[in-house]
Amino acid sequence: MRSAAVFLVYLLCLHWTWAQGETGGVAGDDIQGVKATHDQSGTQTNITPDIWAELKELRDMAIEQKVELRNSKSMIEKLEQENTVLESRMIASEKVVKDLQRENIVLEARMNASEKAVAELKRENEDLLARITASENKNMVLEARMSSSENEVEELKRENADRPKVAFSLGLTDAGSVGPFNTAITLKFSKVFTNIGQAYNPTTGIFTAPVTGAYYFRFTLWDHRSSVCMSVNLFQNDKKMMYNSDCNDSHSYITMSNALVLQLEKGDVIYLVLSAGYSLSDDIDNRTTFDGFLLFPL
Repeated sequence: MRSAAVFLVYLLCLHWTWAQGETGGVAGDDIQGVKATHDQSGTQTNITPDIWAELKELRDMAIEQKVELRNSKSMIEKLEQENTVLESRMIASEKVVKDLQRENIVLEARMNASEKAVAELKRENEDLLARITASENKNMVLEARMSSSENEVEELKRENADRPKVAFSLGLTDAGSVGPFNTAITLKFSKVFTNIGQAYNPTTGIFTAPVTGAYYFRFTLWDHRSSVCMSVNLFQNDKKMMYNSDCNDSHSYITMSNALVLQLEKGDVIYLVLSAGYSLSDDIDNRTTFDGFLLFPL
C-alpha cells in the first residue's frame, strides 16, 4: 500500500509540473502549498524527504524534454522542407531519366539498324573479296598464259629472225613486144620491184633457192596484138614443171596467168622460158610479171 501511495503522489506531482510548465513556471506559494500538503501526507504515508528532489529533477527533465521536442519539431519542419526540395529534384531527375531512357531506346534502335547495316556491309565485303580473289586467280592464270604466249612469240621471233627471208616481184620490160625468136630463150624480168634475199638475178632471169623449203611462184603474161600466140614454160633446174600457151584470135587483149608451189633444195633454180616462134608484150603498166617467195624452210 505504501508503494502505491508513493506512486500516486509521484503521478500527481508530475501532472502538476507539466501544468506549471505550460503556464510559464511554478509560483513560490504553490510550492509552499505543495510542500505543506506533502508534509501532511508524509506524516500519514511516511514518505522520505528525498521525493521533493526527485520531483524537481523530474520537472527539470520534463522542461528539458519540452525544449528538445520544440527543437525536434523545428528540425522536422526543416527536414520536411529539405525533403520537399529533394522530392522536387527527384521528380525532375526521374523525368530526366525517363527522357534518357526514351533517348536510349531510340539510340538502341539506331544502333541495331547500324549493326544490321554493318553486317550487310560485311557480307558484301566478303562477296567482293571472294570475287576479287577469283579475279586475282583468273588474272594469275591469264598472266601465266600471257607469259607462255609471250615466250612463244619470242621464240617465233627468234625463229623468224633466224629463218631466211626470200621474196621477189618482177616486171618484164617497158620496151613493148618481146619475140618471136627462132630458139627458146629465158625471159629476163628486168624491172625489179622486190628482191628480198637477192635470190633472183635480173641479168640471167634465174631464181636460185638460198635454202631448202617450200616456195610459191606465180606469173602473168599479156599481149595486145591480134593473131599472136604466147607460150611460156616454167623450169626447175632442167625439168619443165609447167607449160602455158594461148593465142589472140580477136582484136583485143590476151592475158594468161598460173601459179604453183614447189619444194626446192638449196641451190635449185627456177626460170621462165619463152618458146621458139612465140612472143608476148609488156609496158609501163607492168602487165607481164613474175613473183615468188619462200613459204617455209624444210
